[in-house]
Amino acid sequence: MIEENILKINNIIKQSAAKSNRNPEDITVLAASKTRTPDEIIKAYECGITVFGENYVQEFLGKYEYFNNKNFGVKIEGRSFPNLTWHLIGKLQKNKVKYITEKVSLIHSVDNFELAKLIDKFWSGNKNSFIFNEKNIQNTAQILIEINIAEESTKSGIDIENAKKLISDLNCLKNIALKGFMTMPPYSANPEDNRIYFRALKDFLDYTNKNNLYKNKLTELSMGTSGDFSAAIEEGATIVRLGTVIFGERIYT
Repeated sequence: MIEENILKINNIIKQSAAKSNRNPEDITVLAASKTRTPDEIIKAYECGITVFGENYVQEFLGKYEYFNNKNFGVKIEGRSFPNLTWHLIGKLQKNKVKYITEKVSLIHSVDNFELAKLIDKFWSGNKNSFIFNEKNIQNTAQILIEINIAEESTKSGIDIENAKKLISDLNCLKNIALKGFMTMPPYSANPEDNRIYFRALKDFLDYTNKNNLYKNKLTELSMGTSGDFSAAIEEGATIVRLGTVIFGERIYT
C-alpha cells in the first residue's frame, strides 16, 4: 500500500508542478510519521522518502535511537539508511530543545524569540551538528517560522505582522539559519478553500526577501498536507507534510 501511495503522490506532484511551471525536484515530500512504526518508516524510505517529520520530542527520540548509529547510516537486518533525516514539525516546548540538538535537520515550529534564543544557545556549542552522512554537515540550527496564517485562536504560530519583528530579531542569532515559513491553514473539506492561505504565505516570503528583512534569502515554504498538497504546490510549497496519504489512517492506542 505504501509503495502504491507514494507512486500516486509522485504523479500528483509532477502534475501540480507542471501547472505552476515548477520543477518537481524542488519539492520535498516529508512523511509525517507520528504514531508510525519503524517498519512503516523503512518501507517509505525504500520507496524514495528520506525526510520524516515528528510532532512530539519523546516519540521522535525513540525513533531516532532506533535508526541512528555512529556510522551515519544505520544497518537493520542488512539494510542501510544513510540519508534518512528528521524534521520536527510539532510545537517545540522550551524544556525539550536540549534533547533534539544535533538530531533534527529542520525545526518547522518556531514562533517566538525566546524559543529561538534557546535553540541558538544549545546549538552554540555544537559546531559539528547535524552530521547525517559525510557529505551532509550543517553547523547551524535550520528553522522555519510557524505562521498562523488565518490567525486562529486554537492554533500555534505567529501572525504576519509580529513575524516581521521576529524575522528582524533573528538576524542577531549566530547559530540559527532561518530558511522560510510553515503554516497550517484552517480545516476545510474543499482543498481549494486553502489556496488563499497558501498564496498569502508565498506573498509574505516574497515580501520578506524583497525588503531584506532577513540577512539571507528565504526559500522554504512548508505547507500542504494529505488533503490539500496539490493546491499548496501550485501556490509555491517547497515542503509538503504527508501522513495518511502515504501510510493510511492512523490507529491510536
